[in-house]
Amino acid sequence: MTTTGFTDPRPVYTRATEQAAAVIRTVRPEQLGDPTPCSEYDVRALLAHVVGGTRRTAVVGEGGDGFAVDPSVGGVGDDGWAAAYDEVRARVLKAWESDERMTTTVRVPWGEVPGHAALSGYVMEIVTHTWDLAEALGRPHGLDPELAEFALANARRVLPDSRPRDAATPFDARREASEGAGAYERLAAWMGRAPLSRA
Repeated sequence: MTTTGFTDPRPVYTRATEQAAAVIRTVRPEQLGDPTPCSEYDVRALLAHVVGGTRRTAVVGEGGDGFAVDPSVGGVGDDGWAAAYDEVRARVLKAWESDERMTTTVRVPWGEVPGHAALSGYVMEIVTHTWDLAEALGRPHGLDPELAEFALANARRVLPDSRPRDAATPFDARREASEGAGAYERLAAWMGRAPLSRA
């Protein structure tokens, strides 16, 4: 849906969380220590980051302060990540239901922005981390290329082509995508990611 001056990111975000949930459900306990393309996280740490980050997104949608949310997650058993994500996913979708939230200024870690811009950023985050997780797990599901195209368009708007990795831009320098690369490969390259070696 297009509203005054922006595309409503809520339908895309909902689809992105459904896709993430489907990939998370495939995680086996023995994979939790495996590496991911997000170099600072193994699978367990990436799952904790996704659950904690989604909780932060819910708090922002509820009108809270994104800076005030502790994103750390504890107490989740090895087989409990799918349930933990489903719980926080239900909360985040409810938090962003209101049309008013799309135009209200919200405070997120990267600044004060309209709700639609914040949620578009969160689409970029969850879609990228879903690719990270799928890569780590050996690509158990085909991923929706429309979600990657939306995330990539947003990434190109908000992340500079050439950038340092620091607290303000927690992504590695952009990589060149290979010729003919698909949407997820182009998104990953823009975010400084590379597929894991399967050798």
